[in-house]
Amino acid sequence: MKQTIIYTICIAALASCGVNKRARVTAPEGYRLVWSDEFNINGAPDSASWRHEIGFSRNEELQWYQPDNATCRDGLLLITARAESVPNPQFAAESRDWRKNRQQADFTSSCIKTVGKREFLYGRFEIRARIPTASGSWPAIWTLGRSMPWPANGEIDIMEYYRIKDVPHILANTAWAGDNTRLSLWDSATIPFARFTERDPAWADKFHVWRMDWDEEAIRLYLDDELLNETLLSGNFDGSGARVHPFRQPHYILLNLAIGRNGGVPDLTAFPLIYEVDYVRVFQRE
Repeated sequence: MKQTIIYTICIAALASCGVNKRARVTAPEGYRLVWSDEFNINGAPDSASWRHEIGFSRNEELQWYQPDNATCRDGLLLITARAESVPNPQFAAESRDWRKNRQQADFTSSCIKTVGKREFLYGRFEIRARIPTASGSWPAIWTLGRSMPWPANGEIDIMEYYRIKDVPHILANTAWAGDNTRLSLWDSATIPFARFTERDPAWADKFHVWRMDWDEEAIRLYLDDELLNETLLSGNFDGSGARVHPFRQPHYILLNLAIGRNGGVPDLTAFPLIYEVDYVRVFQRE
């Protein structure tokens, strides 16, 4: 009988937030740990695993992504959004591209991703984090397939928090291309945030565990062991002309804190906003 694999890691005490990281990472029964980042360094995230996005990225959001807003301290990854102005070096007043026709950004933040460094096909993904919930905040844990452009490559939103008609929601989604590969199809679970705060008024002050169980048959997304969404992979996910099933190819992980757009109008009194990630762990079947 195979023994459960235990991966020993030295963990710093998180005295500032009253949380102690586990001294050992124990793989669930039937799994083995293939990679984790416990963020047990001080300074920039490990460049062997993470890349930074720079500048304006997507969705006409308000923030300028830069490396300075992501740092590791006391066993946590801290992604900080600040209300501060940054000039846009690509500014072109006549451009139709929103990334170029803005003279400056009024907010900064970070997005880090494992593209080209840590990419995984199937497994159990666990991320423990505490998210900012003030108006304007749009934190996310998600993955993208490494082949083909979006949405044909497939997107898995293990966690998103944002506002729908100004009502805060927790979301768990998958997205892929339809017959028109420029248009995305979505399987989305949108849960009003009040459902969580009614159970626990202090929910936003605590760390929570988001999990994805992903295999050839399905993608299942959990929050604190509660199943939020299930996408069965037996249907047509390839889109017209797509060469690869979006969810049967390796994906990479993204962690980011966006500002504005779906996050709503930023509450300037709440800044800086801090998105805290305790760990990212990937397990695969033995």
